[in-house]
Amino acid sequence: MSCGGLSGRLAGRENFMEQISEKPKTDKLKPKLFSVMKQYSAKQFVQDVIAGIIVAIIALPLSIALALASGVNPEQGLYTAMIAGFFVSLLGGSRVQIAGPTAAFATIVAGIVAADGMDGLILSTVMAGILMIVMGVCRLGRLIKFIPSTITAGFTFGIAVTIVLGQIKDFFGLTFQNAPIESVDKMVEIVRCAGTFHWQAFAIGLLSLAILIFWPKKLDKIPASLIAVIVCSLVVKLTKFPVNTIGDLYTISNALPKFVLPSVTFPRVRAMLPNAFTIAVLAAIESLLSCVVSDGMIGSKHRSNMELIAQGVANIGSALFGGIPATGAIARTAANVKNGGRTPIAGIVHSIVVLIILVVLMPYASMIPMPTIAAILFIVAYNMCGWKNIRSMMKTAPKSDILVLLTTIVLTVVFDLVVAIGAGLVLTSLLFMKRMADVTETREWVEYDEENDPDHISLKKIPTNTRVYEINGPMFFAASEKFQYMLHDTDLKVLVIRMRDVPAVDASGVELLKDIVKQCQKDKIQVVFSHVNEQPMRAMEKAGLVQLVGQDNFCSHIDTALERAVQIEMAVIKTE
Repeated sequence: MSCGGLSGRLAGRENFMEQISEKPKTDKLKPKLFSVMKQYSAKQFVQDVIAGIIVAIIALPLSIALALASGVNPEQGLYTAMIAGFFVSLLGGSRVQIAGPTAAFATIVAGIVAADGMDGLILSTVMAGILMIVMGVCRLGRLIKFIPSTITAGFTFGIAVTIVLGQIKDFFGLTFQNAPIESVDKMVEIVRCAGTFHWQAFAIGLLSLAILIFWPKKLDKIPASLIAVIVCSLVVKLTKFPVNTIGDLYTISNALPKFVLPSVTFPRVRAMLPNAFTIAVLAAIESLLSCVVSDGMIGSKHRSNMELIAQGVANIGSALFGGIPATGAIARTAANVKNGGRTPIAGIVHSIVVLIILVVLMPYASMIPMPTIAAILFIVAYNMCGWKNIRSMMKTAPKSDILVLLTTIVLTVVFDLVVAIGAGLVLTSLLFMKRMADVTETREWVEYDEENDPDHISLKKIPTNTRVYEINGPMFFAASEKFQYMLHDTDLKVLVIRMRDVPAVDASGVELLKDIVKQCQKDKIQVVFSHVNEQPMRAMEKAGLVQLVGQDNFCSHIDTALERAVQIEMAVIKTE
Protein backbone atom coordinates (compact mmCIF):
# COMPACT_ATOMS: atom_id res chain seq x y z
CA MET A 1 0.00 0.00 0.00
CA SER A 2 1.37 3.41 -0.98
CA CYS A 3 1.71 6.15 1.63
CA GLY A 4 2.01 9.05 -0.86
CA GLY A 5 -0.13 12.18 -0.96
CA LEU A 6 0.67 13.09 2.64
CA SER A 7 0.00 16.80 2.15
CA GLY A 8 -3.67 16.17 1.38
CA ARG A 9 -4.32 13.87 4.35
CA LEU A 10 -2.65 15.42 7.37
CA ALA A 11 -5.09 15.89 10.25
CA GLY A 12 -5.20 16.94 13.88
CA ARG A 13 -2.12 19.07 14.46
CA GLU A 14 -1.99 20.10 10.81
CA ASN A 15 -5.53 21.53 10.90
CA PHE A 16 -4.66 23.32 14.13
CA MET A 17 -1.55 24.84 12.53
CA GLU A 18 -3.64 26.03 9.58
CA GLN A 19 -6.13 27.67 11.93
CA ILE A 20 -3.58 29.59 13.94
CA SER A 21 -1.76 30.70 10.79
CA GLU A 22 -4.84 32.38 9.35
CA LYS A 23 -4.62 36.16 9.31
CA PRO A 24 -7.10 37.61 11.78
CA LYS A 25 -9.32 40.52 10.87
CA THR A 26 -7.61 42.64 13.52
CA ASP A 27 -4.48 42.62 11.35
CA LYS A 28 -5.94 44.69 8.55
CA LEU A 29 -4.16 47.96 7.83
CA LYS A 30 -7.05 50.36 8.34
CA PRO A 31 -7.10 53.16 10.95
CA LYS A 32 -9.71 52.71 13.65
CA LEU A 33 -10.91 56.27 13.09
CA PHE A 34 -12.28 55.31 9.68
CA SER A 35 -14.17 52.38 11.17
CA VAL A 36 -15.73 54.09 14.19
CA MET A 37 -16.96 57.13 12.25
CA LYS A 38 -19.58 54.99 10.51
CA GLN A 39 -21.69 54.94 13.67
CA TYR A 40 -20.51 58.17 15.30
CA SER A 41 -23.06 60.27 17.22
CA ALA A 42 -23.34 63.77 18.65
CA LYS A 43 -23.52 62.31 22.17
CA GLN A 44 -20.25 60.48 21.70
CA PHE A 45 -18.67 63.63 20.27
CA VAL A 46 -19.47 65.52 23.49
CA GLN A 47 -17.99 62.72 25.60
CA ASP A 48 -14.87 62.61 23.42
CA VAL A 49 -14.37 66.37 23.70
CA ILE A 50 -14.67 66.27 27.51
CA ALA A 51 -12.26 63.33 27.73
CA GLY A 52 -9.80 65.02 25.36
CA ILE A 53 -9.74 68.22 27.43
CA ILE A 54 -9.18 66.33 30.70
CA VAL A 55 -6.39 64.22 29.20
CA ALA A 56 -4.72 67.37 27.85
CA ILE A 57 -4.76 68.90 31.34
CA ILE A 58 -3.18 65.73 32.70
CA ALA A 59 -0.61 65.74 29.89
CA LEU A 60 0.53 69.33 30.57
CA PRO A 61 2.68 68.80 33.71
CA LEU A 62 3.66 65.27 32.66
CA SER A 63 4.90 66.37 29.24
CA ILE A 64 6.94 69.21 30.75
CA ALA A 65 8.39 66.94 33.46
CA LEU A 66 9.30 64.20 30.99
CA ALA A 67 10.90 66.70 28.62
CA LEU A 68 13.10 68.00 31.44
CA ALA A 69 13.97 64.44 32.50
CA SER A 70 14.96 63.79 28.88
CA GLY A 71 17.39 66.71 28.84
CA VAL A 72 15.42 68.89 26.42
CA ASN A 73 13.45 72.13 26.76
CA PRO A 74 9.99 71.95 28.41
CA GLU A 75 8.05 73.01 25.33
CA GLN A 76 9.43 70.02 23.42
CA GLY A 77 7.37 67.74 25.64
CA LEU A 78 4.24 69.60 24.53
CA TYR A 79 5.35 69.41 20.88
CA THR A 80 5.53 65.65 21.30
CA ALA A 81 2.12 65.34 22.96
CA MET A 82 0.58 67.57 20.32
CA ILE A 83 2.09 66.12 17.13
CA ALA A 84 2.51 62.46 18.07
CA GLY A 85 -0.86 62.40 19.82
CA PHE A 86 -2.57 63.73 16.69
CA PHE A 87 -1.02 61.21 14.27
CA VAL A 88 -1.58 58.22 16.54
CA SER A 89 -5.25 59.13 16.92
CA LEU A 90 -5.65 59.84 13.21
CA LEU A 91 -3.93 56.71 11.89
CA GLY A 92 -3.76 54.32 14.87
CA GLY A 93 -5.24 50.89 15.33
CA SER A 94 -6.80 51.61 18.74
CA ARG A 95 -10.02 53.41 19.52
CA VAL A 96 -8.72 55.19 22.63
CA GLN A 97 -4.92 55.27 22.53
CA ILE A 98 -3.32 58.53 23.75
CA ALA A 99 0.28 59.03 22.67
CA GLY A 100 2.97 61.37 23.89
CA PRO A 101 6.25 61.45 25.79
CA THR A 102 6.59 58.69 28.37
CA ALA A 103 8.96 57.87 31.21
CA ALA A 104 10.32 54.84 29.38
CA PHE A 105 12.21 57.11 26.98
CA ALA A 106 13.52 59.66 29.47
CA THR A 107 16.92 58.12 30.18
CA ILE A 108 17.39 56.95 26.60
CA VAL A 109 16.68 60.41 25.19
CA ALA A 110 18.86 62.10 27.79
CA GLY A 111 21.76 59.82 26.86
CA ILE A 112 21.35 60.46 23.12
CA VAL A 113 21.08 64.23 23.59
CA ALA A 114 24.15 64.29 25.84
CA ALA A 115 26.22 62.23 23.40
CA ASP A 116 24.96 63.33 19.98
CA GLY A 117 22.90 66.49 20.54
CA MET A 118 19.41 67.21 19.25
CA ASP A 119 20.48 66.43 15.69
CA GLY A 120 21.40 62.91 16.75
CA LEU A 121 18.09 62.52 18.57
CA ILE A 122 16.11 63.71 15.55
CA LEU A 123 17.91 61.28 13.23
CA SER A 124 17.54 58.38 15.68
CA THR A 125 13.82 59.03 16.14
CA VAL A 126 13.15 59.36 12.40
CA MET A 127 14.98 56.08 11.79
CA ALA A 128 12.99 54.46 14.60
CA GLY A 129 9.78 55.70 13.00
CA ILE A 130 10.78 54.16 9.68
CA LEU A 131 11.57 50.86 11.42
CA MET A 132 8.13 50.83 13.06
CA ILE A 133 6.40 51.53 9.75
CA VAL A 134 8.30 48.63 8.18
CA MET A 135 7.34 46.42 11.15
CA GLY A 136 3.68 47.30 10.65
CA VAL A 137 3.70 46.83 6.87
CA CYS A 138 5.42 43.45 7.32
CA ARG A 139 2.76 42.57 9.91
CA LEU A 140 5.18 42.00 12.75
CA GLY A 141 2.85 43.44 15.38
CA ARG A 142 1.98 40.04 16.80
CA LEU A 143 5.66 39.13 17.21
CA ILE A 144 6.08 41.65 20.02
CA LYS A 145 4.34 39.14 22.31
CA PHE A 146 7.37 36.87 22.00
CA ILE A 147 9.47 39.27 24.07
CA PRO A 148 9.31 37.58 27.50
CA SER A 149 7.52 39.31 30.35
CA THR A 150 10.66 38.93 32.47
CA ILE A 151 12.57 41.22 30.09
CA THR A 152 9.71 43.72 29.85
CA ALA A 153 9.28 43.81 33.63
CA GLY A 154 13.05 44.00 34.13
CA PHE A 155 13.79 46.97 31.90
CA THR A 156 10.63 48.79 33.05
CA PHE A 157 11.75 48.51 36.68
CA GLY A 158 15.29 49.48 35.68
CA ILE A 159 14.04 52.58 33.85
CA ALA A 160 12.02 53.55 36.93
CA VAL A 161 15.18 53.31 39.06
CA THR A 162 17.14 55.50 36.64
CA ILE A 163 14.37 58.11 36.64
CA VAL A 164 14.43 58.27 40.43
CA LEU A 165 18.23 58.58 40.47
CA GLY A 166 18.01 61.41 37.94
CA GLN A 167 15.58 63.42 40.08
CA ILE A 168 17.24 63.13 43.50
CA LYS A 169 19.37 66.19 42.76
CA ASP A 170 16.39 68.52 42.26
CA PHE A 171 14.24 66.94 44.98
CA PHE A 172 16.88 67.53 47.66
CA GLY A 173 18.20 70.74 46.11
CA LEU A 174 21.72 69.36 45.71
CA THR A 175 24.41 71.26 43.84
CA PHE A 176 26.43 68.92 41.63
CA GLN A 177 30.09 69.59 40.91
CA ASN A 178 29.89 67.53 37.71
CA ALA A 179 27.14 66.71 35.23
CA PRO A 180 26.99 62.90 35.27
CA ILE A 181 25.08 61.00 32.58
CA GLU A 182 25.33 57.36 33.62
CA SER A 183 23.30 56.12 36.60
CA VAL A 184 26.35 54.84 38.47
CA ASP A 185 28.06 58.22 38.09
CA LYS A 186 24.90 59.93 39.34
CA MET A 187 24.91 57.77 42.48
CA VAL A 188 28.54 58.66 43.12
CA GLU A 189 27.82 62.35 42.61
CA ILE A 190 24.80 62.23 44.93
CA VAL A 191 26.94 60.81 47.74
CA ARG A 192 29.76 63.28 47.04
CA CYS A 193 27.44 66.31 47.08
CA ALA A 194 25.15 65.25 49.93
CA GLY A 195 26.46 68.15 51.98
CA THR A 196 24.80 70.68 49.62
CA PHE A 197 21.33 69.59 50.80
CA HIS A 198 18.79 72.47 50.51
CA TRP A 199 15.96 72.24 53.04
CA GLN A 200 13.59 74.64 51.24
CA ALA A 201 13.79 72.59 48.04
CA PHE A 202 13.24 69.41 50.06
CA ALA A 203 10.19 70.97 51.76
CA ILE A 204 8.65 71.89 48.40
CA GLY A 205 9.38 68.38 47.17
CA LEU A 206 7.66 66.82 50.19
CA LEU A 207 4.65 69.12 49.78
CA SER A 208 4.41 68.11 46.12
CA LEU A 209 4.61 64.41 47.01
CA ALA A 210 1.91 64.79 49.65
CA ILE A 211 -0.45 66.42 47.15
CA LEU A 212 0.31 63.78 44.49
CA ILE A 213 -0.32 60.93 46.94
CA PHE A 214 -3.33 62.15 48.92
CA TRP A 215 -5.23 64.42 46.49
CA PRO A 216 -6.49 61.55 44.24
CA LYS A 217 -8.07 59.89 47.29
CA LYS A 218 -10.44 62.84 47.70
CA LEU A 219 -10.87 64.59 44.34
CA ASP A 220 -9.63 62.34 41.56
CA LYS A 221 -11.53 64.30 38.88
CA ILE A 222 -8.91 67.08 38.97
CA PRO A 223 -5.38 65.84 38.17
CA ALA A 224 -3.18 65.83 41.26
CA SER A 225 -0.13 66.83 39.22
CA LEU A 226 -1.88 70.04 38.11
CA ILE A 227 -2.79 70.89 41.71
CA ALA A 228 0.78 70.22 42.86
CA VAL A 229 2.16 72.49 40.15
CA ILE A 230 -0.23 75.36 40.99
CA VAL A 231 0.07 75.12 44.79
CA CYS A 232 3.84 74.72 44.92
CA SER A 233 4.42 77.47 42.35
CA LEU A 234 2.35 79.85 44.49
CA VAL A 235 4.17 78.80 47.67
CA VAL A 236 7.59 79.47 46.14
CA LYS A 237 6.36 82.77 44.68
CA LEU A 238 4.80 84.04 47.91
CA THR A 239 7.47 82.81 50.35
CA LYS A 240 10.31 83.75 48.00
CA PHE A 241 12.06 80.47 48.81
CA PRO A 242 15.41 80.26 46.98
CA VAL A 243 14.25 77.19 45.06
CA ASN A 244 15.14 76.61 41.41
CA THR A 245 12.23 76.87 39.00
CA ILE A 246 12.01 75.86 35.36
CA GLY A 247 12.51 79.50 34.39
CA ASP A 248 15.79 79.63 36.33
CA LEU A 249 17.28 76.74 34.33
CA TYR A 250 15.51 76.84 30.95
CA THR A 251 14.33 79.37 28.41
CA ILE A 252 10.56 79.02 28.07
CA SER A 253 9.01 79.41 24.62
CA ASN A 254 5.40 79.41 23.49
CA ALA A 255 6.35 79.45 19.82
CA LEU A 256 4.88 76.86 17.48
CA PRO A 257 7.20 74.04 16.46
CA LYS A 258 9.40 74.53 13.41
CA PHE A 259 10.34 71.96 10.80
CA VAL A 260 13.96 70.78 11.18
CA LEU A 261 15.84 68.31 9.00
CA PRO A 262 18.73 66.40 10.58
CA SER A 263 22.12 65.97 8.97
CA VAL A 264 22.02 62.61 7.19
CA THR A 265 25.21 60.81 6.24
CA PHE A 266 25.95 57.09 6.08
CA PRO A 267 28.39 57.16 9.05
CA ARG A 268 25.79 59.00 11.18
CA VAL A 269 23.02 56.62 10.15
CA ARG A 270 25.23 53.66 11.07
CA ALA A 271 26.17 55.25 14.40
CA MET A 272 22.54 56.04 15.29
CA LEU A 273 21.16 52.63 14.28
CA PRO A 274 21.42 51.05 17.78
CA ASN A 275 19.58 54.04 19.27
CA ALA A 276 16.92 53.83 16.56
CA PHE A 277 16.45 50.12 17.17
CA THR A 278 16.05 50.69 20.91
CA ILE A 279 13.50 53.46 20.42
CA ALA A 280 11.54 51.40 17.87
CA VAL A 281 11.38 48.25 20.00
CA LEU A 282 10.51 50.12 23.18
CA ALA A 283 7.86 52.24 21.44
CA ALA A 284 6.33 49.14 19.87
CA ILE A 285 6.25 47.22 23.16
CA GLU A 286 4.81 50.05 25.22
CA SER A 287 2.26 51.09 22.58
CA LEU A 288 0.92 47.60 22.03
CA LEU A 289 0.86 46.95 25.77
CA SER A 290 -1.19 50.11 26.21
CA CYS A 291 -3.53 48.91 23.44
CA VAL A 292 -4.02 45.57 25.17
CA VAL A 293 -4.83 47.29 28.47
CA SER A 294 -7.33 49.64 26.83
CA ASP A 295 -8.93 46.75 24.92
CA GLY A 296 -9.75 45.15 28.24
CA MET A 297 -11.27 48.40 29.52
CA ILE A 298 -13.65 48.97 26.59
CA GLY A 299 -14.12 45.45 25.20
CA SER A 300 -12.53 46.24 21.86
CA LYS A 301 -9.75 44.77 19.69
CA HIS A 302 -6.90 46.91 18.44
CA ARG A 303 -5.11 46.50 15.09
CA SER A 304 -1.52 45.97 16.12
CA ASN A 305 0.10 46.47 12.72
CA MET A 306 -1.84 49.66 11.98
CA GLU A 307 -0.86 50.90 15.43
CA LEU A 308 2.83 50.31 14.63
CA ILE A 309 2.51 52.26 11.39
CA ALA A 310 0.80 55.13 13.20
CA GLN A 311 3.46 55.16 15.92
CA GLY A 312 6.12 55.27 13.22
CA VAL A 313 4.50 58.23 11.46
CA ALA A 314 3.97 59.95 14.83
CA ASN A 315 7.62 59.60 15.82
CA ILE A 316 8.83 60.89 12.46
CA GLY A 317 6.49 63.87 12.72
CA SER A 318 7.44 64.57 16.33
CA ALA A 319 11.17 64.47 15.58
CA LEU A 320 10.99 66.68 12.51
CA PHE A 321 9.04 69.34 14.44
CA GLY A 322 11.24 69.52 17.52
CA GLY A 323 9.66 66.80 19.65
CA ILE A 324 11.11 63.70 21.26
CA PRO A 325 10.24 59.98 20.89
CA ALA A 326 6.64 59.13 21.71
CA THR A 327 4.61 56.06 22.41
CA GLY A 328 1.24 55.03 23.78
CA ALA A 329 0.86 56.32 27.33
CA ILE A 330 -1.01 53.81 29.48
CA ALA A 331 -1.97 56.24 32.25
CA ARG A 332 -3.28 58.91 29.85
CA THR A 333 -5.07 56.26 27.77
CA ALA A 334 -6.75 54.94 30.93
CA ALA A 335 -7.77 58.48 31.90
CA ASN A 336 -9.28 58.92 28.43
CA VAL A 337 -11.39 55.79 28.85
CA LYS A 338 -12.48 56.64 32.40
CA ASN A 339 -13.69 60.07 31.27
CA GLY A 340 -15.82 58.77 28.41
CA GLY A 341 -13.47 58.76 25.45
CA ARG A 342 -14.37 55.93 23.08
CA THR A 343 -13.05 57.02 19.68
CA PRO A 344 -9.85 58.57 18.26
CA ILE A 345 -11.64 61.94 18.23
CA ALA A 346 -10.80 62.26 21.94
CA GLY A 347 -7.09 61.93 21.14
CA ILE A 348 -7.36 64.55 18.40
CA VAL A 349 -9.12 66.93 20.80
CA HIS A 350 -6.34 66.28 23.33
CA SER A 351 -3.75 67.39 20.74
CA ILE A 352 -5.67 70.56 19.87
CA VAL A 353 -6.03 71.51 23.56
CA VAL A 354 -2.30 70.90 24.13
CA LEU A 355 -1.63 73.31 21.22
CA ILE A 356 -3.81 75.97 22.88
CA ILE A 357 -2.05 75.42 26.22
CA LEU A 358 1.33 75.79 24.50
CA VAL A 359 0.43 79.16 23.01
CA VAL A 360 -1.52 80.62 25.93
CA LEU A 361 -0.16 79.14 29.17
CA MET A 362 3.41 78.09 28.42
CA PRO A 363 5.04 81.29 29.78
CA TYR A 364 3.59 80.47 33.23
CA ALA A 365 5.52 77.17 33.23
CA SER A 366 8.62 79.15 34.21
CA MET A 367 7.19 79.39 37.74
CA ILE A 368 7.06 75.61 38.33
CA PRO A 369 9.60 74.56 41.01
CA MET A 370 12.08 71.88 40.03
CA PRO A 371 11.39 69.82 43.22
CA THR A 372 7.76 69.59 42.08
CA ILE A 373 8.91 68.26 38.71
CA ALA A 374 11.07 65.73 40.57
CA ALA A 375 8.11 64.67 42.75
CA ILE A 376 5.90 64.18 39.69
CA LEU A 377 8.57 61.97 38.13
CA PHE A 378 8.93 60.01 41.38
CA ILE A 379 5.22 59.15 41.15
CA VAL A 380 5.57 58.32 37.45
CA ALA A 381 8.48 56.00 38.27
CA TYR A 382 6.53 54.35 41.08
CA ASN A 383 3.51 53.76 38.86
CA MET A 384 5.56 52.29 36.04
CA CYS A 385 7.95 50.12 38.05
CA GLY A 386 5.49 47.26 38.57
CA TRP A 387 7.01 46.28 41.92
CA LYS A 388 4.07 43.99 42.74
CA ASN A 389 4.67 42.06 39.55
CA ILE A 390 8.40 41.90 40.33
CA ARG A 391 7.66 40.61 43.84
CA SER A 392 5.32 37.96 42.46
CA MET A 393 7.92 36.82 39.93
CA MET A 394 10.58 36.56 42.61
CA LYS A 395 8.31 34.29 44.65
CA THR A 396 6.80 32.08 41.96
CA ALA A 397 8.96 32.16 38.83
CA PRO A 398 11.60 29.52 38.03
CA LYS A 399 15.17 30.41 38.93
CA SER A 400 16.05 30.84 35.25
CA ASP A 401 13.34 33.50 34.84
CA ILE A 402 14.50 35.27 38.00
CA LEU A 403 18.02 35.30 36.56
CA VAL A 404 16.78 36.97 33.36
CA LEU A 405 14.73 39.48 35.38
CA LEU A 406 17.59 40.53 37.66
CA THR A 407 20.08 40.63 34.78
CA THR A 408 17.81 42.96 32.79
CA ILE A 409 17.24 45.25 35.79
CA VAL A 410 20.94 45.53 36.64
CA LEU A 411 22.06 46.08 33.03
CA THR A 412 19.36 48.72 32.48
CA VAL A 413 20.55 50.69 35.50
CA VAL A 414 24.29 50.17 35.12
CA PHE A 415 24.55 50.38 31.33
CA ASP A 416 21.57 51.13 29.10
CA LEU A 417 18.48 49.64 27.51
CA VAL A 418 20.28 48.38 24.39
CA VAL A 419 22.62 46.22 26.46
CA ALA A 420 19.81 45.13 28.80
CA ILE A 421 17.36 44.03 26.09
CA GLY A 422 20.10 42.39 24.03
CA ALA A 423 21.54 40.46 26.95
CA GLY A 424 18.07 39.56 28.21
CA LEU A 425 17.00 38.16 24.84
CA VAL A 426 20.24 36.18 24.44
CA LEU A 427 19.98 34.76 27.96
CA THR A 428 16.29 33.94 27.51
CA SER A 429 16.97 32.24 24.18
CA LEU A 430 19.76 30.13 25.66
CA LEU A 431 17.58 29.07 28.59
CA PHE A 432 14.67 28.32 26.25
CA MET A 433 16.87 26.17 24.05
CA LYS A 434 18.10 24.30 27.11
CA ARG A 435 14.52 23.64 28.22
CA MET A 436 13.52 22.43 24.75
CA ALA A 437 16.58 20.22 24.57
CA ASP A 438 15.72 18.77 27.97
CA VAL A 439 12.18 17.83 26.94
CA THR A 440 13.06 16.60 23.46
CA GLU A 441 13.74 12.89 23.25
CA THR A 442 13.74 9.97 20.90
CA ARG A 443 12.87 6.49 22.09
CA GLU A 444 12.49 3.07 20.60
CA TRP A 445 9.07 1.46 20.65
CA VAL A 446 9.08 -2.02 22.16
CA GLU A 447 6.21 -4.49 22.01
CA TYR A 448 4.15 -4.98 25.18
CA ASP A 449 5.41 -1.76 26.73
CA GLU A 450 2.40 -0.40 28.66
CA GLU A 451 1.25 3.09 27.86
CA ASN A 452 -2.14 4.81 27.72
CA ASP A 453 -2.08 5.35 23.96
CA PRO A 454 -4.54 3.72 21.52
CA ASP A 455 -1.83 3.89 18.85
CA HIS A 456 0.92 2.53 21.06
CA ILE A 457 3.22 -0.05 19.54
CA SER A 458 2.06 -2.67 22.05
CA LEU A 459 -1.12 -2.82 19.99
CA LYS A 460 0.77 -3.10 16.70
CA LYS A 461 2.65 -5.88 14.99
CA ILE A 462 6.16 -4.76 14.11
CA PRO A 463 7.82 -6.61 11.21
CA THR A 464 10.83 -8.71 12.20
CA ASN A 465 13.55 -6.52 10.69
CA THR A 466 11.92 -3.16 11.45
CA ARG A 467 12.62 -0.70 14.25
CA VAL A 468 10.25 2.16 15.20
CA TYR A 469 11.55 5.30 16.89
CA GLU A 470 9.36 8.14 18.08
CA ILE A 471 10.69 11.69 18.45
CA ASN A 472 9.01 13.89 21.07
CA GLY A 473 9.56 17.66 21.05
CA PRO A 474 11.08 20.13 18.59
CA MET A 475 14.12 19.01 16.61
CA PHE A 476 16.70 21.78 16.71
CA PHE A 477 20.43 22.15 17.06
CA ALA A 478 20.54 22.11 20.86
CA ALA A 479 18.90 18.66 20.97
CA SER A 480 20.58 17.09 17.94
CA GLU A 481 22.84 14.74 19.89
CA LYS A 482 19.76 12.94 21.27
CA PHE A 483 18.91 11.42 17.87
CA GLN A 484 22.26 9.90 16.98
CA TYR A 485 21.66 6.56 18.69
CA MET A 486 18.91 5.60 16.22
CA LEU A 487 21.71 4.16 14.07
CA HIS A 488 23.16 1.90 16.75
CA ASP A 489 21.46 -1.19 15.30
CA THR A 490 22.37 -1.74 11.64
CA ASP A 491 20.87 -5.25 11.44
CA LEU A 492 17.72 -3.78 9.97
CA LYS A 493 15.75 -3.60 6.77
CA VAL A 494 13.43 -0.71 7.72
CA LEU A 495 13.74 2.21 10.13
CA VAL A 496 10.41 3.90 10.93
CA ILE A 497 10.71 7.41 12.40
CA ARG A 498 7.46 8.61 13.97
CA MET A 499 7.16 12.41 14.27
CA ARG A 500 3.61 13.04 15.49
CA ASP A 501 4.94 15.00 18.51
CA VAL A 502 7.48 17.09 16.59
CA PRO A 503 5.92 20.56 16.11
CA ALA A 504 8.97 22.16 14.50
CA VAL A 505 12.32 21.37 12.90
CA ASP A 506 15.18 23.78 12.27
CA ALA A 507 17.97 23.52 9.69
CA SER A 508 20.16 21.50 12.03
CA GLY A 509 17.34 19.04 12.67
CA VAL A 510 16.68 18.56 8.95
CA GLU A 511 20.39 18.12 8.30
CA LEU A 512 20.56 15.46 11.00
CA LEU A 513 17.61 13.58 9.49
CA LYS A 514 19.35 13.80 6.13
CA ASP A 515 22.52 12.30 7.62
CA ILE A 516 20.48 9.47 9.15
CA VAL A 517 18.80 8.74 5.82
CA LYS A 518 22.11 8.77 3.92
CA GLN A 519 23.73 6.47 6.49
CA CYS A 520 20.76 4.11 6.27
CA GLN A 521 20.98 4.07 2.49
CA LYS A 522 24.65 3.07 2.75
CA ASP A 523 23.63 0.24 5.10
CA LYS A 524 20.74 -0.71 2.77
CA ILE A 525 18.13 0.29 5.31
CA GLN A 526 14.96 1.98 4.09
CA VAL A 527 13.70 4.91 6.17
CA VAL A 528 9.94 5.45 6.53
CA PHE A 529 8.52 8.58 8.16
CA SER A 530 5.21 8.53 10.02
CA HIS A 531 2.91 11.46 10.77
CA VAL A 532 5.15 14.39 9.83
CA ASN A 533 3.55 17.68 10.84
CA GLU A 534 3.16 20.70 8.59
CA GLN A 535 6.23 22.79 9.44
CA PRO A 536 8.67 19.85 9.53
CA MET A 537 7.22 18.62 6.22
CA ARG A 538 7.79 21.99 4.55
CA ALA A 539 11.36 22.13 5.88
CA MET A 540 12.07 18.59 4.66
CA GLU A 541 10.65 19.34 1.22
CA LYS A 542 12.80 22.45 0.85
CA ALA A 543 15.90 20.53 1.94
CA GLY A 544 15.27 17.79 -0.65
CA LEU A 545 14.75 15.15 2.04
CA VAL A 546 11.34 14.10 0.69
CA GLN A 547 12.85 13.49 -2.72
CA LEU A 548 15.78 11.61 -1.17
CA VAL A 549 13.54 9.27 0.84
CA GLY A 550 10.71 9.06 -1.68
CA GLN A 551 7.17 10.38 -1.31
CA ASP A 552 5.84 6.83 -0.87
CA ASN A 553 7.84 6.53 2.35
CA PHE A 554 6.04 9.41 4.07
CA CYS A 555 2.96 8.05 5.81
CA SER A 556 0.16 9.84 7.61
CA HIS A 557 -0.27 7.18 10.34
CA ILE A 558 1.74 4.52 12.10
CA ASP A 559 -0.51 1.77 10.67
CA THR A 560 0.28 2.72 7.07
CA ALA A 561 3.95 3.14 8.01
CA LEU A 562 4.08 -0.43 9.35
CA GLU A 563 2.27 -1.72 6.25
CA ARG A 564 4.86 0.07 4.18
CA ALA A 565 7.61 -1.62 6.24
CA VAL A 566 6.07 -5.05 5.51
CA GLN A 567 6.07 -4.26 1.77
CA ILE A 568 9.73 -3.24 1.89
CA GLU A 569 10.79 -6.35 3.83
CA MET A 570 8.91 -8.63 1.43
CA ALA A 571 10.52 -6.91 -1.56
CA VAL A 572 13.98 -7.36 0.01
CA ILE A 573 13.30 -11.08 0.63
CA LYS A 574 12.26 -11.57 -2.98
CA THR A 575 15.41 -9.92 -4.31
CA GLU A 576 17.56 -12.07 -2.04
